[in-house]
Amino acid sequence: MRRVKGSHACISKLKRFSHSDATVNPYGLPCHRLWGSIGAVYGRGERKTVARTIAIANQKGGVAKTTTAVALGAAIAETGSRVLLVDLDPQASLSYSLGLDPDSLDVTIHDVLVGRVPIGKTIHQLAEADVVPSNIDLAGAEAYLLTRTGREYAVKTALEDVEVHYNYIIIDCPPSLGVLTINALTAANEVIIPLQCEALSHRGVGQLLETIEDVRRITNKHLLVRGIIATMYDPRTQHSRQILEDVGRRYSIGVMQPPVRKSIRFAEAPRAGKSILRYASTHPGAAAYREIARSLIA
Repeated sequence: MRRVKGSHACISKLKRFSHSDATVNPYGLPCHRLWGSIGAVYGRGERKTVARTIAIANQKGGVAKTTTAVALGAAIAETGSRVLLVDLDPQASLSYSLGLDPDSLDVTIHDVLVGRVPIGKTIHQLAEADVVPSNIDLAGAEAYLLTRTGREYAVKTALEDVEVHYNYIIIDCPPSLGVLTINALTAANEVIIPLQCEALSHRGVGQLLETIEDVRRITNKHLLVRGIIATMYDPRTQHSRQILEDVGRRYSIGVMQPPVRKSIRFAEAPRAGKSILRYASTHPGAAAYREIARSLIA
């Protein structure tokens, strides 16, 4: 990758880069200096590689989608992989969980989807992973996309500009089956379903799987359901164990191991702007997500 004098680094309120740090990718987009370390993929005679994109989806809220996206991203990054987290929820929980203030951001994924900026200009290089943030403006982008041709491909098209620079892209979906979630599923290679181990939580899994089948039929025939992650699991209760056994059997989906146990540490970590791995590195919840991450990248 060549250096371009006078190019600008990606916008970040937490960290700004000098002109000498900035590089330009083959698409002409300004990128931060981290990307310069992978210029080898453009070497003569070598094949370009692209990221493996994983959507974290469940239309029910409160099932630890954001916790799972952040923790898996951090755990995968610990292995040395390059990870991009994409906040596709207007509530901006992922952005907040990693220390960003959604209300003060200059540009977000909303600006990308309405065509104002390329996605490279929205990326923040944070301690645990790179992040494309969100804020409440994204609700307006959803309404905008409904009027556009090819609206299901907006996220996929945006990510094509940066996917060669990452090993993994993890998309945190909103708690709905609307156009933003459809975009995430269209862009993804795989989908992971976080599931709270309670009766009301698994009722929507069937509907989500129907939506996934529609996406396979129309926009992304190669989409794979990677499995279910049991969250807020309480092994002391028979109810949790029964729900976990029932959902895997009923929908013929693998349950990724181990289950992630309920803990107050998961509520404390976002307030500190950290993943559970950085906030409480030796906690059993951190260990669980590390084990799940290892199974993903194996």
